[in-house]
Amino acid sequence: MPPSLFAGFILGFSLIMAIGSQNAFVLRQGLRRQHVFWICLTCATSDALLITGGVMGFGSLTLLWPWFEQAMRWGGAGFLIWYGGRSLLAAWRGGESLEAGASTGAGATVLPVLATVLALTWLNPHVYLDTVVLLGAISAQYPQPLWFGIGAALASFTFFFSLGYGAAALAPLFARPRAWQILDLLVGLTMWAIAVKLLLM
Repeated sequence: MPPSLFAGFILGFSLIMAIGSQNAFVLRQGLRRQHVFWICLTCATSDALLITGGVMGFGSLTLLWPWFEQAMRWGGAGFLIWYGGRSLLAAWRGGESLEAGASTGAGATVLPVLATVLALTWLNPHVYLDTVVLLGAISAQYPQPLWFGIGAALASFTFFFSLGYGAAALAPLFARPRAWQILDLLVGLTMWAIAVKLLLM
């Protein structure tokens, strides 16, 4: 294994495993077993595209469009406030539960779910900072930047598919409505905390 690939994998994994709006959504859908493959593929592919852009030096394009970062920041904050409010409302109402081993994949069509995960990914300025700017800048310090980018992209695929499908192991816990209420509360508060952070940047 090239050293640059290993370094990219380790750094990419450490960045992506932090709790955020995207990860919280993947966890929730993984528990519900709703379109898990397509959600994980969408998240990982999006990261891979952004990492590729960073490795190829596209991060400098933000200097040409100073309005881009602000537009993403306000748009992302607005979406997170809306989605977080929806999760907090679900926590308040309660009543949801999950039968262990049961699939709830038929509960929602795939397009609205993918639209949500795309918004959580591409409207979050931190995604651009972590992938395009940070990973792109660090990759330039390695003798094989391409291998570094490949390693970071592999870390994204590994993490999201592990999170999405590994969530099924928690299904017995979420057979209790109270557990769903706590998850919805945590998701909602996470979304709102990130939104506030974006607005105060």
